[in-house]
Amino acid sequence: METAVEREIRDLIHRYGRITFAQFMQTCLYSPHGGFYASRGETISSHFGTSSTSHPVFGALIARQLEQMWRLLDCPSTFDMIEVGSGDGSLANAIVNACQRRFPEFARAVRYVAVDYRPGLARSPGRPPFTPAGAAGSVSENRDEMARVIQRVRSDGLHGLRNITGCILSNELIDNFPVHRFVIQDGRVLEAFVTSTEGNLTEVLDEPSTPRIEQRLTELGLSLPEGYRGEVNLAIGDWTDQLARVLNRGYVLTIDYGGTASELYSSENSEGTLVCYNRHVAGNDPYVDVGQQDVTCHADFTSLMRLGERRGLSTLGYATQRKFLENLGFAGFLENLDTQGQSAARTELNRIAMMTLVDPAEYGDFKVLAQATGDVPPVELLGFRDSAA
Repeated sequence: METAVEREIRDLIHRYGRITFAQFMQTCLYSPHGGFYASRGETISSHFGTSSTSHPVFGALIARQLEQMWRLLDCPSTFDMIEVGSGDGSLANAIVNACQRRFPEFARAVRYVAVDYRPGLARSPGRPPFTPAGAAGSVSENRDEMARVIQRVRSDGLHGLRNITGCILSNELIDNFPVHRFVIQDGRVLEAFVTSTEGNLTEVLDEPSTPRIEQRLTELGLSLPEGYRGEVNLAIGDWTDQLARVLNRGYVLTIDYGGTASELYSSENSEGTLVCYNRHVAGNDPYVDVGQQDVTCHADFTSLMRLGERRGLSTLGYATQRKFLENLGFAGFLENLDTQGQSAARTELNRIAMMTLVDPAEYGDFKVLAQATGDVPPVELLGFRDSAA
C-alpha cells in the first residue's frame, strides 16, 4: 500500500522531475505528512535501540565528562548543556539525574536544552525547495534547586541559540542527515537520482547536482575503483557552521556509528553504508515502506573534524565508545551492580544491558569525537585518555 510520504515523493518527482537521494531521504524521515521521525515521536524505540535507551549508566558516565568540562571552563555559573536530537529524553533524564546525585555543585549550574533537531537541505539549482518539517516554538520547562532543565522542540536546529558556554552533545544524530549517493562510472563521479519508472521508485545516474560531491571526495584524497557506490553527507557542512556560530566557549561531543574516511570508503563498503531499520530488522532497500523505516548512513568523522577545524573547532579527542566509557569509570558501575540488593535475575539483566554499551558487536564500536572552541585549556579530557580509535 502506498504511504502518504510515498505519494508526496511521487508528487515531487512529477512536479520537478527526478530528485536527489538527499531530498528523498529528507522527505522519508522528516515530512510532516508521515515521515519516520516526524510522525513517531517517542515510539522510535520500537524500531531500533540506542545507547541512551539501553541503560542510564550511559548518561551517568557522560555526566562525569561534562563535569570535568565545567571545571576546565572555570566553573561558570551557567553551563549550557545542549543535546541535539534528544528523542524521547532518555539521555537528558539520565544525565540530569546523575548530575543531581553525584555532582550537586555542577548540577546547580546546568541549563539543559533538549533540541529535537530536524536537519534541512540547502536548495540546489533546478531542485525543489525544502522546508524543515515540524512546528517551531514548542517549549516546556522543568526547574528544581539542583538543575534547570529546559526542553524544546524546534524545527530550525540551533539557529535560535547564541553565545553558548558549555557543551553541545549529539548521540546518533549525524547518521540521519540526508546524504547524496554516487557511483564511479567510467572513472567519473555520477550521482544517483530518484525517479519513478512504471510505478516504481528507482534510481538513475547523471551528472552530480552540485560540484560539492566530487569536491568532498577529492578533499578526502580518495581513489575509488570502477563501480564503487557510496554516500556523501553534505549536510554536516551546515551543521558545523551552526556549531561555530552558536558555541562561544566550550565543547562539542559527537557520538555515532561510523569512522574515518579511509574506513567508510574502503573496499568493504563498496556498496555504501546505507542501512534501513524497521522494527529492529535491518535492510538495504530505502524504496520499500517509505516513511515507515529509518534510513541511515555511517558518519564520516574525518569530514566532521576537518570541517570543524576550518570553522575554529579544534579536535581534542577521538575514541571508540567502549574506550570512552571505560575511561570514565564503566568498570566501577559494573562492579557495583552486585551490591545494590537486587535479585540475581535483575542484576544479570542490568549487566547485560550495560555490556551492550561497550560490546563492539553492539554499541562499543561507535565513535566519540570531542571538539572545542574559545579559550579552552589544553587539558586531556577524561574520556579520551590514551585513546586511539
